[in-house]
Amino acid sequence: MTAHFDKDDFQFGLEIALGCAYRQASDVGEVLATAERIKDGDDDAWVHEWTATAGACWASAKEAEARNHQVTATSFYRRAATYYATALYRIAGAADANDTGNGKASRQLDLWRRQRACWDKVVDLQLLPGERVAIPYEDTTLPGYVFRAPDAEPGEVRPLVIVNNGSDGATSQMLVDGGAGAAERGYHWMTFDGPGQQAALYEQNIHFRPDWESVLTPVLDAMLARADVDRDRVAVIGVSQAGYWVPRALAFEHRFAAAVADPGVVDVSTAWTDSLPHVMRKQLQDGKRTAFDREMHLAELFQHDTKTTLSFRGHPYGIENGSRFALFQTVTGYRLGDEVEQITTPLLITNPEDEQFWPGQAQQLYDRLPGTKKLVSFTAAEGANRHCEPMARSLRDARIYDWLEGYLG
Repeated sequence: MTAHFDKDDFQFGLEIALGCAYRQASDVGEVLATAERIKDGDDDAWVHEWTATAGACWASAKEAEARNHQVTATSFYRRAATYYATALYRIAGAADANDTGNGKASRQLDLWRRQRACWDKVVDLQLLPGERVAIPYEDTTLPGYVFRAPDAEPGEVRPLVIVNNGSDGATSQMLVDGGAGAAERGYHWMTFDGPGQQAALYEQNIHFRPDWESVLTPVLDAMLARADVDRDRVAVIGVSQAGYWVPRALAFEHRFAAAVADPGVVDVSTAWTDSLPHVMRKQLQDGKRTAFDREMHLAELFQHDTKTTLSFRGHPYGIENGSRFALFQTVTGYRLGDEVEQITTPLLITNPEDEQFWPGQAQQLYDRLPGTKKLVSFTAAEGANRHCEPMARSLRDARIYDWLEGYLG
């Protein structure tokens, strides 16, 4: 596809929205019409226009719901959820001159809550409603959603697929990123908001952690306690940054029948550090906090995008402002070490050509795994590095689930 935007972040966000059309979570016409109204690189226009499109879908959904047109209402709510999430993608760079209350943070929370409300409507109104669950986690709970296979009777035992979100995707996106594929193959599926993700971040102020076994094991415990889950046939798909989290958890959690890292990630921090000048990487390596922070401060003064990106990316780590050295040092803790040798779960790793964030790491993870494993490559001609385009999503689902069927039946 010819790029609509020259700015990479804008084009990436547009492609995510376009790709959702594969699972009817967006409409190509609505997406392209919205993009036409946005000036390239204008964060304020991005937030405004996607919010406007989302609001129009939301209003249509409310009207259809009031008239008991359940299918229509669900369709509009599903698309509204995608568009609100797309608006949030550039909220960190938008001006807050017209905000009230706590400023930009209040505006961001308001948009997220609108997005979540639309997703909750989808969960409740779809022909086979989903189930909200509270997963015990330390001294609180994590929110999750469980969806019964479309052809299963209530309480019928089926295999289960857990779709583990990445760094900033909306919970509703997990329908597109694996949930729908599980459902159409007759599996139950579920997703959850882990530390640093969605409701756990926005409502509970719980931030990322590298030791994801402390998260995924409680989720699995909760699912295995259900009477409708086949205890011997549970799989997990780690999407985006969860391509690190899932393998990390598998080193300590061995009850999954199979797992997918999409894509494989060995070191999360390279997506942050590879773009740094050599001198700054050396400062980070040598622990020179003052010098690193000084260089980063200068970069933020002259490059608005740098400050915007770090604020957005640092939020789930709990470090939006303050020392950038502290933020980068925190992210370097998200790296797989010798624990990889403890993984016994069969693992499929996707390996897209020209991977945008973690190039080459899928192969690195594959090479380090000791047990049953498979590396699935996608070429640029097939839509690689265009994960959100329909062709790439369809092929991705086919290859992932064809492999999972060998373990889930």
